[in-house]
Amino acid sequence: MRIETRDRLEGILGSTIKKTKAVSGGDIAEAYLIETSSQRIFCKLMQGQSARDMLQAEMDGLEQIRNTGSIKAPQVFFCEDLAGQVCLGMEFIESKSPSPREMEKLGEQLAELHKSSLGKFGYQKDNFIGSLPQSNRLHASWVSFYVEERLSPQYQIAVSRSLMPAHEIPDNSAMIETLSPYFEGVTPALLHGDLWGGNYLISITGEPYLIDPAVYYGDPVVDLAMSRLFGGFSVDFYKAYNTNGVVAGNQEDKTSLYQLYYLLVHLNLFGSSYYGSVKRIMQQYF
Repeated sequence: MRIETRDRLEGILGSTIKKTKAVSGGDIAEAYLIETSSQRIFCKLMQGQSARDMLQAEMDGLEQIRNTGSIKAPQVFFCEDLAGQVCLGMEFIESKSPSPREMEKLGEQLAELHKSSLGKFGYQKDNFIGSLPQSNRLHASWVSFYVEERLSPQYQIAVSRSLMPAHEIPDNSAMIETLSPYFEGVTPALLHGDLWGGNYLISITGEPYLIDPAVYYGDPVVDLAMSRLFGGFSVDFYKAYNTNGVVAGNQEDKTSLYQLYYLLVHLNLFGSSYYGSVKRIMQQYF
């Protein structure tokens, strides 16, 4: 951590920093455990044109999840400009490997989060998925939201970066027609939005926490689909979710169709190694 950043942090905290330790903060940010004589704070540091918008969106998402009372998320203390960087300061959660019962608890509490609803699909603010902008314009229809605010923008990015040829992209009306039978009867639920294995913690006291959200109101199967994309969570998690959750019926097609969004995101963030997985799902459904 730069000296000037540390000095500014001491001013915000009103206390001398005793120790700083670099910790994992994801692919696009630096992160530190900050210790004073009275508290431990997790600080995520970013720089660049979108840094403030990205960290404020993260702060908003964490607060939205916490406010439901369904599952814990770290408390945010501040989001401040510090010597050319933006710092998000929040509660430090000391974590451990989960037990089967703690994964059950995560499943139960995610199911409760998904019972938080809204009249439309989307969110009152746009946010980010990784470093990519995520449009949350409100829609009355889930299929139109998913096509116009999720798939179409990622296809456009992929074409602009020469990661996909334009002729392979179906038009929005064709996608809506194809997807409509799969998406009937969906009720808007508050989603984490990026629920892979790196975006939850189990505290040393056994409490599940959600971190790094990309929240909006959508189909609960979206979170489950992302959780299954890279190896999946434990059997205990899914059993507990299904006992307490709001989804029913065959999820297989929805899972593939929602994973398409996340694979497009990975294609646009990390390159052509994800093209084959994207193309496979597109050939199956489009």
